Amino acid sequence: MDSQKGQLVKIRERVETQFQSFVRLESASGIVLLACAVIALIWANSPWSDSYFLLWKTKLGVKFGTLEMSYPLYHWINDGLMALFFFLVGLEIKREVLVGELNTFRRAMLPVFAAVGGMAVPALIYVIVNAGTAYTKGWGIPMATDIAFALAIMAMLGSRVPLSLKVFLTAVAIVDDLGAVMVIAIFYSADLAWNMLLAAGGLLAVAFIMNAAGVRRPLPYALVGILVWYFFHESGVHATIAGVLVAMSIPASSSIRLQEFIQRGRRLLQRMETDTAHDSHHLNDYIAGLDNACREVEPPLQYIEHALQPWIAYLVMPLFALANAGVMLGGDALSMLGHTVAIGIGAGLLLGKLAGVTAFTWLAVKLGVAEMPQGVGWAQITGVSILCGLGFTMSLFIANLAFDDEALLATAKVGILSASLIAGAAGYILLARTTGTAPASEAA
Repeated sequence: MDSQKGQLVKIRERVETQFQSFVRLESASGIVLLACAVIALIWANSPWSDSYFLLWKTKLGVKFGTLEMSYPLYHWINDGLMALFFFLVGLEIKREVLVGELNTFRRAMLPVFAAVGGMAVPALIYVIVNAGTAYTKGWGIPMATDIAFALAIMAMLGSRVPLSLKVFLTAVAIVDDLGAVMVIAIFYSADLAWNMLLAAGGLLAVAFIMNAAGVRRPLPYALVGILVWYFFHESGVHATIAGVLVAMSIPASSSIRLQEFIQRGRRLLQRMETDTAHDSHHLNDYIAGLDNACREVEPPLQYIEHALQPWIAYLVMPLFALANAGVMLGGDALSMLGHTVAIGIGAGLLLGKLAGVTAFTWLAVKLGVAEMPQGVGWAQITGVSILCGLGFTMSLFIANLAFDDEALLATAKVGILSASLIAGAAGYILLARTTGTAPASEAA
């Protein structure tokens, strides 16, 4: 019995260590994102603003035989590189469903309820503000939460924020991302080319067959993924959705069992110790054998996710921020803030997230389908719900899909950036005043 408890403690510690590593990476990414957003705003409003807008409109082409694709740089970032971001989102969703906060009904219900409220109420507020106008297509913009920025704010509070609150925020943001993906796929896709969709579906089936057949190397999935992305791009469904769907096909199981890995590793280490005492000629062979064993015991989903995270955090998302956060303010900034699009986005992100996340979390607890995170009170839940108003990356992404008109898009960006700034500051202040001070009765 004691040994079983010891194993559970070790597993919990390992999971917490992995999550803490994830939080550190996302927090650092949030700081880089903020820096890139500030650079984009300064550049877009500097004497060199023309160079900013011309850079992202520069056309780049790729040609394979008779096939040629030529698009502006911002298109390659928003439709190409961001597909990798959505691929990582898909891997995170799959991991959470299999072994994370969403792997049981009761554990999943709290973040699911919170995320649903945090998506539905902001969208409703936006629609009410813009009812009867031609701008209602932007209803999906205030639904999103930027996990990198939100965790960066929490990181500023250090150990005062309980780990359970960070886990709750992360789970809410992941469910939120799933909702945003569904919204993009259903409501922000153009006229469909069914032949291209069928081709993409066939290739996805190949990826799942490879999984079932025991293919564990990343390269075959990468090749299939590129083709799926192309067919989605040509189909009318937004190409980034391909990233999420391909992620679902990545194997989450190991090639060998843990016990087999331990036995193989022990044999190799013993032989290495014995043989290298007399002759180090085969040392590299033993090291290669250990490396192969490590690769076989680590699930491809986990390996790919860890390998991809730094590239997404420090390259893809900063590039997206640089290309999309720049908006000319000038004397029009106040008039933009007074536009119903900016008001709807701002009210959705600030009031909608606060009301939706808090109310639906309360509803889940009162219905008895979920419990409050350990050591967390309603004041902290309120602080998290405000932080969920940090829309940034996904909100900017959906704004690009919702509005073709550059003036409307600029107005939407002003609303997103202003609301995100206020949400970050207000969430930090509330959590700073409440974390570590909630009475036990409040967390009940």
